[in-house]
Amino acid sequence: MTRILGASAVLVAFGVAIAGMVMAIVGTRLRRADIVRGAYTAAYVNFGLLALASLAMVWALVTHDFSVSYVAQVGSRSTPLFYTIISLWGALEGSILFWGLVLAGFTAVAVWRGTRGTHGAAHADIERLMPYATAILLGIGAFFYLLLVMPANPFRAVFPVPADGPGPNPLLQNHILMGIHPPLLYLGYVGMSVPFAFAMGALLAGVKGGAWIQLTRRWTTAAWMFLTAAIIAGMWWSYEVLGWGGYWAWDPVENASFLPWLTATAFLHSAMVEERRGMLRVWNLSLITATFALTILGTFLTRSGILSSVHAFAEGDIGYWFLGFIAIVLIFSLSLVAGRSDQLRTEGRLDAVASRETAFLFNNLLFSVFTFTVLLGTLFPLVAEAVRGVKVSVGEPFFNSMTLPLCMALLFLMGVGPALPWRVAPRDIVRRELAVPAVLAVLVALAVGLLVGGGVYAIVTFAFGTFALAVNLRQFSTGARARMRAHGEAPPVALARLIGGNRRRYGGYLAHIGAIMVAVAVGASSAYKSETEATLRKGETMSLRGHTIRLDELWGRQEPQRFVLGADVTVLRDGKPAGRMDPRLNFYQTSEQPITTPAVRSRASGDLYLNLMAVERDGSTATIRMIVEPLVPWIWAGGLIIVLGALITVTPSRQRARRSLPVAAPVRPPLVPGAAPARPLVIADPDTRGAAP
Repeated sequence: MTRILGASAVLVAFGVAIAGMVMAIVGTRLRRADIVRGAYTAAYVNFGLLALASLAMVWALVTHDFSVSYVAQVGSRSTPLFYTIISLWGALEGSILFWGLVLAGFTAVAVWRGTRGTHGAAHADIERLMPYATAILLGIGAFFYLLLVMPANPFRAVFPVPADGPGPNPLLQNHILMGIHPPLLYLGYVGMSVPFAFAMGALLAGVKGGAWIQLTRRWTTAAWMFLTAAIIAGMWWSYEVLGWGGYWAWDPVENASFLPWLTATAFLHSAMVEERRGMLRVWNLSLITATFALTILGTFLTRSGILSSVHAFAEGDIGYWFLGFIAIVLIFSLSLVAGRSDQLRTEGRLDAVASRETAFLFNNLLFSVFTFTVLLGTLFPLVAEAVRGVKVSVGEPFFNSMTLPLCMALLFLMGVGPALPWRVAPRDIVRRELAVPAVLAVLVALAVGLLVGGGVYAIVTFAFGTFALAVNLRQFSTGARARMRAHGEAPPVALARLIGGNRRRYGGYLAHIGAIMVAVAVGASSAYKSETEATLRKGETMSLRGHTIRLDELWGRQEPQRFVLGADVTVLRDGKPAGRMDPRLNFYQTSEQPITTPAVRSRASGDLYLNLMAVERDGSTATIRMIVEPLVPWIWAGGLIIVLGALITVTPSRQRARRSLPVAAPVRPPLVPGAAPARPLVIADPDTRGAAP
């Protein structure tokens, strides 16, 4: 019954999506509002159907209904309930089902908000583009629902019904972050469908200007926030589970999530130029198209089976479906942009080299080169193998040598951009804003080079990080001091009201600060990381860079889904106990190799990282790898600050909320003979007055 219910819901959802897409287009062409409303209703119905199908699958997983193919593939009676539920996205078919659920939810919310007419863009523009945007979202949904009906059907019948299943991939049930990282990734990936749909909808409807950007700015920022959180959570998962002591290996599937993040970041910056100056319209459309296409490419790389990765799913013919869909998206969007070139003429022009617009242009150039570099390194081995039949490996040396200069330049621009005004930057302003941060950067570079060393990139990272951090912090201090002088507010009150009054600007600066923290922490952990490995008997110690540990005990225990072998280790400081750590090895029946659970002791200065490599059968000795990694906790703290900044940005300020309400026409006082006419009061829009690059 559960299998039939889920399969029927998906099949009906596919039909409803096709019908809704047709109704949106036909209703618009015939100017029939009732037919268009039918398309909007289809979006709501689809969400209900996908929610029903997803609940049916979760119920089948929890009740161990092995007559359902997906449950027979990833289910097990010994798997704990939490990992049983999150195995919904642990393999190919379930992940597509979850993707369809998120997409249906986003489509329903986008239609609901778009039809309310409470946005900053003109109501007439919204009415014109909404049907087309809805049709595109339903069309994207139809593709994923078709996958669920045909090549990735999770509700196929299994006969004979097995008594038990193998359970999820051991790597996916070894840490709680697997309940966090994939949903965040899907929210980020799928969220990019909405701005793409509205951009294409605006072109199809002939809506000129940047109305679609105003409609979807918060959508894009929210999707970017989820994608950022997903990447940081994935780095943390890799650090906490894989046992290699790292968090980023330029794995092809890691790159697949990073690519749309790069183009989305570039879009968020250049969109502000279009809103402010009417420039970069074609560029923005190209960026949002590339971002959406790269999310589909990432899905293809993960689910086609053409990559060897801890992230990739099993092989199958579904990869051809994704390649075809990517081709359709690119042909459709690029043809549409070319065909509507007459309505994409820009109004603004670059007034001076020293301006915020120039900083944005350089920022976009660097992000574009960065994207191309990562894309080339990721796809080149696949192309080489397909064309020449030769396996080629592109690893860390290539990516590091090509991207580190770009990272340094972007870090520098995070300091320059916020300091420059729009249009023209007079020399005295540039000197006032950048002189002190530049001096601080030079002093830090000298201090690091003379006292610590670590290579050119480490020194430059600390110097540029100091420069950018000083500039961004100055924006907060300058604004808060101005409020304190004007309103007599206490520093915390002034800072809170400053941020609340212009959330987009200061949320962007806060995201910059988080990104700077991540960059400096990555640079420090890469340049100053040290490790050693030793085989210890009970009571023996090993030391590394001021850290000493002692092996106390080895133990083992049987858990429902695995056997755990662990070591009790004491951290010593000046010969006295200062803490305990317990690295482990986990043995799963479905895995030939043990899965590690490293022990990590985090402090503000960095991490002490222990990995249990091997244990003698008689329990007499254990081999432990000891790693000291400076500043790694600041990567996770910086990621949290980036997400907080994005969250502040997408939250409407009180001033903007008040402006969105209907306002009565102002009462004009009668003109007094001989008096100058009254001048209207103009209030700058805090969302665009000085948005952070």
